[in-house]
Amino acid sequence: NINISLPSSGYLRIKVTPKSAKNCVTEILDDKENGQTYKIKIAAPAEKGKANAALIKFLSKELNIPTEKISIISGKTEHLKLVKINA
Repeated sequence: NINISLPSSGYLRIKVTPKSAKNCVTEILDDKENGQTYKIKIAAPAEKGKANAALIKFLSKELNIPTEKISIISGKTEHLKLVKINA
């Protein structure tokens, strides 16, 4: 089980795979240019913002912070997302 750590920058790069069997972090990709990217599987489908809402709920639970403090600032309709954490 891979845990997500709260970034010092306040930003997380996430690659989402919707319509998965369950919500979970599958891998952490290390990129010298962009830093870490978390690969996360989300059970919700990628339609009408369902996967984004499920991702925010999942991150809230994983990081133990309220959903209101998490926002997707880019990639709302893409697999690769930039998420801002206002901890």
